[in-house]
Amino acid sequence: MKRGKNYAKLIPFHLPLFTYHLIQHLYLHIPFCHRVCPYCSFYKHTPGNTDMAGFVQALLKEIRLHQRHLELRPKTIFFGGGTPTALSETHLDTLLTGLRETLDCSQLTELCLEANPRTIGIRKAKLLKAHGVTRVSLGVQSWHEPTLKLLGRDHSPDEARETYAELREAGIPSVNIDLMFSIPQQDLAVWRSNIEQSIALKPDHISAYNLTYEEDTDFMRQHQRGELNSDQDRDADQFFAALDMLTSAGFEHYEISNYAQPNHRSDHNAAYWRGAEYLGLGPSAFSTVNRHRWKNAADTAAYLKLISEGRTAIVESEELDDRKWLFERVALELRVAEGMAIERVAPNLRPKLKALEEEGLLVVTTGRIILTRRGKALADAIAETLLPDD
Repeated sequence: MKRGKNYAKLIPFHLPLFTYHLIQHLYLHIPFCHRVCPYCSFYKHTPGNTDMAGFVQALLKEIRLHQRHLELRPKTIFFGGGTPTALSETHLDTLLTGLRETLDCSQLTELCLEANPRTIGIRKAKLLKAHGVTRVSLGVQSWHEPTLKLLGRDHSPDEARETYAELREAGIPSVNIDLMFSIPQQDLAVWRSNIEQSIALKPDHISAYNLTYEEDTDFMRQHQRGELNSDQDRDADQFFAALDMLTSAGFEHYEISNYAQPNHRSDHNAAYWRGAEYLGLGPSAFSTVNRHRWKNAADTAAYLKLISEGRTAIVESEELDDRKWLFERVALELRVAEGMAIERVAPNLRPKLKALEEEGLLVVTTGRIILTRRGKALADAIAETLLPDD
């Protein structure tokens, strides 16, 4: 990507090629966390002395800036972070009201927020429901107290259960529980207990993510010092435990890390997986439009300054050529239950595809490549095998 080191001196980006280009998926990044988790690589920080009311107005102003060049008629809106529910009820009310006043939401079918159990209670949950929030993704991560402490989470298992109950009481249509597996010190028995306790709550959706060590995180530094380990056998054992237990409980395994009850798939995430265009708002947010990708300043103060000056907050951009686009399509489409079109695989790689099929890692049917149960645990490696060499 093209980069600018001094955000305040950047020449504003203009997007004339995208005038009236229709965008149906919006992402809003709320970077605030009351406590920064040591494994998280997303841009985030404590609120500090940030002008929160000013931040909310900046998001709404950024939308209006992009409306000069893009037609924004969202089908899905997703609030990620950070912790979107770290915003107060007043600021959430202002933001959600402002979105509907600023945007044409006549086609909106999914409005989702990520939430930390410590940052949402019954009043806030009812506020979200009143504003038409259709989905809340609750960051439980584990029901095991020692694991929560290792992950640096600021909530207890009981607090997470209470928050889940409040979301149900408020009538949020879809409630998702986020879990994390293959965490050092979390053995298979603990992981199976986590799944059992989640199933018992009868959520509409469960996301189960394999812990990965990301650059510039405390966990990566601990991993490099040998204090936290990785274990491929542990990864596989806990992945298959989730797969078997959740599908037996009636959940559809529709993407490698995601399980849904009927009619509760995440439409917003599905848009990413199929390569739909989207607009990202807020500090560090990415956008992809017409194979052009850009990123906002990963600095809340710089973001606020740029927007206040009537400028977009874009500081990096790149064109997705055919090769980059293909790499993303293969990597993402192989992860979904519907699989990937065989046309994505270059003719010279068909022998490798055949070999993977003979190994029982995938099947080719009706022109699509679909991973088998064994293959799902190796999705990333299989994608690399089916990508052309540099």
